[in-house]
Amino acid sequence: MLGTRHSSRAALALTVIGAVLAPVSPAFAADPPRVDLRADVNRDGRVDVTGATDTADEDTWSARRGAVLLPNIDDDTKRCPVKGANGRPLSDAKLAACNDAADSKVNGSADAADLARVRSVPMTNLPATASGTLKVVKGGSKTRVFVKRSTGWTQVTATTRLTAAELRSGVEFGVEGRDVIRDSTVWDGRAVIRLTVASGGHSTSDDVTLRVAPLLTHHHLQKAQQLLVTKVKGKDQFARQQQAFVKGLAAEVASAGIGKPLLTFDKYGDIWAQDFVEPGYVSMTGPDGRRQAIRVMLRSAQADREAGRELFEKLRGNGVGVVQVSGVRDSEEWTLNSMGNLETIPPHSYGGRSFPAGRIIMGERKDNGSKPARAMRTLLKSQGFQDPLLLDTSWLHVGHVDEFVQFLPADTPRGWKIGIADPEAGLRLLREAKAAGHGRTRMFSVPGARGLPAPKETIDQALASKWLVKDNTMAAQGIKANLEILKRETGVTDAEVVRVPALYTRGTGDEEQGNRMPRLTRMGAGKAPDAVREYGQQKELARHADGAAARESVMTSAYVPGAVNGIVLGDNRYLAPRQWGPVIGGKDIFTSAVNAAYSGAGMKVSYLDDWYTYHLGAGEVHCGTNTLRDASAPWWRP
Repeated sequence: MLGTRHSSRAALALTVIGAVLAPVSPAFAADPPRVDLRADVNRDGRVDVTGATDTADEDTWSARRGAVLLPNIDDDTKRCPVKGANGRPLSDAKLAACNDAADSKVNGSADAADLARVRSVPMTNLPATASGTLKVVKGGSKTRVFVKRSTGWTQVTATTRLTAAELRSGVEFGVEGRDVIRDSTVWDGRAVIRLTVASGGHSTSDDVTLRVAPLLTHHHLQKAQQLLVTKVKGKDQFARQQQAFVKGLAAEVASAGIGKPLLTFDKYGDIWAQDFVEPGYVSMTGPDGRRQAIRVMLRSAQADREAGRELFEKLRGNGVGVVQVSGVRDSEEWTLNSMGNLETIPPHSYGGRSFPAGRIIMGERKDNGSKPARAMRTLLKSQGFQDPLLLDTSWLHVGHVDEFVQFLPADTPRGWKIGIADPEAGLRLLREAKAAGHGRTRMFSVPGARGLPAPKETIDQALASKWLVKDNTMAAQGIKANLEILKRETGVTDAEVVRVPALYTRGTGDEEQGNRMPRLTRMGAGKAPDAVREYGQQKELARHADGAAARESVMTSAYVPGAVNGIVLGDNRYLAPRQWGPVIGGKDIFTSAVNAAYSGAGMKVSYLDDWYTYHLGAGEVHCGTNTLRDASAPWWRP
């Protein structure tokens, strides 16, 4: 009887609430199902659905913690065309419109390594009538989500339904970004993903937040992996000289232990490979726990610079994407938008600010208010990690920061030093040589080339120039002011500064330097005209000269090939332009001084002749090359 009465009470209870409980399990009777969506918040490559390592801060994002997704802008299967159906080259806009994130498929490898993973915690007691939906509630236009099923990856749309069986087992999603952050006031890179599960008239949801990986530029503590250079076709004088430069560069790269061969630009004849592109990268920890990176070739904000098209036509592919900016205004000075005007301070912390991936520097002209293109500066700042620091390059003709400053790996607590051009040291070398009775020694030891006369001025004549001392006094003042900014921003001390002898000149065929060849300037771009290929008699190639020729009288370029305008090939290997300075006692006095400066910083220097190829164009070895560096280190750690 007792058992009967108990059974009757139970039956009565079911009668009262049976309409609610009858279709569902006991776990669902008391509460709606608990949805738990998780992402790789701690960035270890694994979405933890059994423990708690990925639960804290899943709805926030910071430099150190928060799930990361990649802007999937490479072209894994090389499907993106470079020509239209009519066989004509595509426009820049159409070239840039195609990448892996431009379609609704998972391109490339079956493991979908470019997709960030998001998982749902298995809902084991879920009734068979339950279903789920997934929605990107923030950043939806910039984000695409796929669901992994037995048939492969399928795009999640508004009509996608997740079955109860899937939710019981736990669902795996893959997320890709459709672009990099371009303006954080428009989109800050965050994507909020919401999983909603409904059953029996109830529904519950859970959100996770991801942010697209920042587009970062390389710094010199990252190992050099491959060098880029333009290879000019033809058999004329300039082409042969430039081809010799490329051959010499290949030998230096191999000697430095860099295994990959040179990657050459061959189509457009723009020799300034440093200037039409800045190599960068985006990365996250992939699903296998290894770093998953996409190289991003950041095209210069110079829409009329054809060489940038070859980034799409030749480089874009598996693991390599290209970004170009739009909206550049005519009023923004053309030369400042070259990427030689963008360098990166290595990682550092100082004054309460931390830059674990380094910090960008760019040059501006404070004399007339010109800055690099606002669209580019906005893009770089919007990444939130390498806040660009502007230096004053008004005193330089071309106006690029690589003409006077660099950053060198060093065995110091900081891990690096600043290399800085030192015009006062350059003048001192000449004055000491003159005082020692060598004033009649030729200023330059470079030989003539194929009918082109070698410069004939002597040390005495150089020092007697009414401009040389004035130019270098001005240059020294400009460099000192910029160095003070760098020291103030980074905490670098004088002991961490490597001063490299240098000399600058306005070099425009001044009557007292009549043997100096007219300059073919680095401000130019595109295919070099015949006159230029004959070493040129034009002083200006830039389409937007903006009165630059008139300004030449008060702006400078390197007189002796600028040693700081070289390439860091390794922790202790440096490639500088051959100095061709005065030879006294069988030694080039500038080469000896440059060797001493770099050896004091633990660097072994080798030299490459760029006199007739780059130096006379107001650039050096660095300006004519570019470097792909290792991007495997996590950018979120100091």
